[in-house]
Amino acid sequence: MAQVPSPTIRARRLRRELRRLRDRTGRTAEEVAKQLGWHRTKVIRFEVGHSRVMAKDVETLLDLYGATEKERETLTALHRQARQKGWWSAYGDVLPDDYVGFEAEADSISTFQSLYVPGLLQTEEYVRAIVRAGRGTADQDEIDRRVAARLARKALLARDQPPRLWIVIDEAAVRRVVGGPKVMRAQVARLVEACELPSVEVQILPFSAGAHAAMGGPFALLDYADPLLDPTVVYVDNDSSTILFEEERHVTRYRLMFDHLRAKALDPDESVAFLGRVADDYPV
Repeated sequence: MAQVPSPTIRARRLRRELRRLRDRTGRTAEEVAKQLGWHRTKVIRFEVGHSRVMAKDVETLLDLYGATEKERETLTALHRQARQKGWWSAYGDVLPDDYVGFEAEADSISTFQSLYVPGLLQTEEYVRAIVRAGRGTADQDEIDRRVAARLARKALLARDQPPRLWIVIDEAAVRRVVGGPKVMRAQVARLVEACELPSVEVQILPFSAGAHAAMGGPFALLDYADPLLDPTVVYVDNDSSTILFEEERHVTRYRLMFDHLRAKALDPDESVAFLGRVADDYPV
């Protein structure tokens, strides 16, 4: 399966390029808005992604910033690509944030999960059990759509060049019985199978490791093929939302946290052996 350009990544790249061109002119966002007769926050909202930029607005900004012909071609193409639909748009009602769009074009994904098996390696039965538990008032149609959306994400690993996936999983995630013992046995077996993929590394953080740097919860670092064009982003999960961090200080903090977790976790070979023992604890 070939990789499809992510409109989420293209929209982010467009915002960054518009900010770069504005900085080149030495103008503040408020000065640009005033000169164009726009509301004073309009330019900032474009640049941080709080408002969708229209084609005519891109043209207006390029004129003001004195963009070269090459820059015009590049940014016009980015705007066109950013308006396309990713596969996840069909699940907009059950995929409320942009994480999947950022994940879709990642070259490397480094993630820590404390309570769940990571989404890209979940079995259908495990997904269904999680959705039912977390959406007690949902009807069957909503449950089915959430399950379908989660499973559709797994196509990422079937790409011609899948992302490098490095996962640290707290022991609690494989010990908690989600969906029953048979579901968990199959889920742990899926993790063992994934360990054989050349693009996947799995490490288990055992209870015996004690306190660690990510006691606050799960997170993911998403790296891209060209870090100058598409810098790393960090996603942090909590009970009600997902928070995106792009500033270098946040990226550095979470990268250090991930390195700390890797150092405290079992190495990949030990983790496979550990998962085998966990699987044996669940009845056939």
